[in-house]
Amino acid sequence: MTAAPEHPSDPSPWRFSVAPMMDWTDRHCRAFHRTLSRRALLYTEMVTTGAVIHGPRERLLGFSAEEHPIAVQLGGSDPKDLAEAARIAEGFGYDEVNLNVGCPSDRVQDGRFGACLMREPALVGDCVAAMKAAVAVPVTVKCRLGVDDQETGPALDDMAQAVFAAGGDALIVHARKAWLKGLSPKENRDIPPLDYARVYALKRAWPNKPIGINGGIKDVAEASAHLGQVDGAMLGRAAYQDPAILLDVDRALFGEAPPAADPFEALALYEPYLAARLAEGLRLHNMTRHMLGLFNGRPGARAWRRHLATAGTRPDADLSTLREAAALVSREPAFEAAA
Repeated sequence: MTAAPEHPSDPSPWRFSVAPMMDWTDRHCRAFHRTLSRRALLYTEMVTTGAVIHGPRERLLGFSAEEHPIAVQLGGSDPKDLAEAARIAEGFGYDEVNLNVGCPSDRVQDGRFGACLMREPALVGDCVAAMKAAVAVPVTVKCRLGVDDQETGPALDDMAQAVFAAGGDALIVHARKAWLKGLSPKENRDIPPLDYARVYALKRAWPNKPIGINGGIKDVAEASAHLGQVDGAMLGRAAYQDPAILLDVDRALFGEAPPAADPFEALALYEPYLAARLAEGLRLHNMTRHMLGLFNGRPGARAWRRHLATAGTRPDADLSTLREAAALVSREPAFEAAA
């Protein structure tokens, strides 16, 4: 693991976080990630204001106490609805409410929220102000550099001005544009070029406001390098697809021992949560689907994934199935070329 620096005297709450990711960062994923890092800020999947206000709230917003610190990400553009949804989320115990101004999907655009709000910074400001008036927890925004043919400099500057003038507590920037015309949501995660320098420039313009960076960060070492320029680093797919890298977070970025010494110990820490969910009637695969990359780089990683993808998806799969899969993995962290 990376050597620990001197403990930051007052680390930002946004110093390190795992990005909100649809279909990925559900409550089971977050409980698993918490066995790897005590300090990472975890985010929910985006949930729309309509779903929060009118839908099954416990299913959408429920989480376990061990997931703290945890933020809920809301999707919407109506200040009144966002204020109500924020109040509901705060009532569930979330530590932060985040507004999505970055998702490029067609469904989100049709609802006039997500990345298309980059074109309406004044509306975003109204939304932030309404949420700030409704809750006591921090209200933050996650955005892009801009959309389509917008110039990233003015677009991002206008967004920051609107967010902070409204009392927003932090701005997390995915350091690429979103192309709403011509690219799919998946393509929008890779094709528009990254421009970290633009986010660094934003931080220089707002030295007293928390600015976080997201997009293309592959590990904790890269996150640490960004922290020389901004207040926070957010990992997305890398943290999900290779979750063991989260074992580096607490020591490298906070000067603290991680909750587990290695992936095997993290697995043992996760077992009580798995057992409780199995007892509630949940299938093992609902949880283990988030763990397939846990042993990347070790001999037996492929066998681990194969066993969970076959035996682990059966209706009767239980903790013994998980232990069988783990027994296929070497405890020596040698690279498995074919993994």
